[in-house]
Amino acid sequence: MLLFLTLAAADATNAAAGVASVAHATTPTAGFGPVFWFLILLCGVSFAVILERALLFRREQIDSAQFLAGVRNVLKRDNVLEALSICDATPGPVARMMKSAILARDGGRERVQEAIEEVGLVEVPRLEAHLAFLATIAQIAPLLGLLGTLMGFTGVFRELRRPDAGGFGYAAPGELFDGVMQALYAASLGIGLAIVCYAAYNYLVTRVNTLVLDLERAGSEAVKMVTGDNGASKSSNG
Repeated sequence: MLLFLTLAAADATNAAAGVASVAHATTPTAGFGPVFWFLILLCGVSFAVILERALLFRREQIDSAQFLAGVRNVLKRDNVLEALSICDATPGPVARMMKSAILARDGGRERVQEAIEEVGLVEVPRLEAHLAFLATIAQIAPLLGLLGTLMGFTGVFRELRRPDAGGFGYAAPGELFDGVMQALYAASLGIGLAIVCYAAYNYLVTRVNTLVLDLERAGSEAVKMVTGDNGASKSSNG
């Protein structure tokens, strides 16, 4: 009778341990890790930055040649107020630079050039904002993935060293899945995030260079228009 009770108690203990092991392996957050969730956060922030920059550049990009031609025709009629209205109604750094040049027309050529340079000092950093963040994420995301991989395999070896795993160097396969999956998830997410951020960074830098080039070309045209060169209105007209 005593032997029977002993065997029954042992079976109950083993069953409870088996249930706990299964519960541990099927936990909703099993296989992930702190680095994985940090990478998820970086993904959200990075995608928000990419979307915000893409929408901004799409809104700021205009047909600068057509815009300048319209302003030039208005200035030839000495209609400064209409030229300013066109600048206010047109988005983008070219329009804002043109407006500053028109407002500074009474100060002469040097003052117009200074006004254009001042606009450039404001607009270029605004266009380049947050791009350094994307470049940084593209560089460190694979390293974060590697860190998550190392942490995952650290968990695997920790399970192998547990004395209650049936002996040092032995463990049930299910007890090792968490560490392995954590390692794979972190590495995959880190590399994927780096690829997306690197590609987006190069694309956005190209858009910035295009806008800056338009700004420089428009600056030269603005000086000629508001100072009276090439048939534009003279600076003394108001």
